[in-house]
Amino acid sequence: MSRITWRRETSLDVYNLALGAFLFVAPWLFSYAYEPARADDWVSSAILVGSSAAALLAFNEWEEWVSLIVGLWVLASPWLLGFTHTRAMEVNVAIGLLIAFMSTLELWLIHYYPKSYDGIGPAMT
Repeated sequence: MSRITWRRETSLDVYNLALGAFLFVAPWLFSYAYEPARADDWVSSAILVGSSAAALLAFNEWEEWVSLIVGLWVLASPWLLGFTHTRAMEVNVAIGLLIAFMSTLELWLIHYYPKSYDGIGPAMT
């Protein structure tokens, strides 16, 4: 029987998964009136949840890049889709920043602290 080993960055994928779930229910929680904002959040959350779940099951670096792109899209979508000065804009900017931050942090940890990292100080290779 194979034993599943968790990466130290796994918690960041769990956070992105939770942010994707929150983004999915945000149109109902905040009563979005603008249809493109609702559709954008539903599609973006589906992509984010899919890539985060894939990263939890079998990690590949491309999944983090997808999450970063989705986070930047969610951040910029109020201006690109025309729903500025709404509650949806505030939610998208906050969630987009968090998603982009988590994805960037995970990419940084992957590249600058390789698996030989013992948790004390910078990794020495």
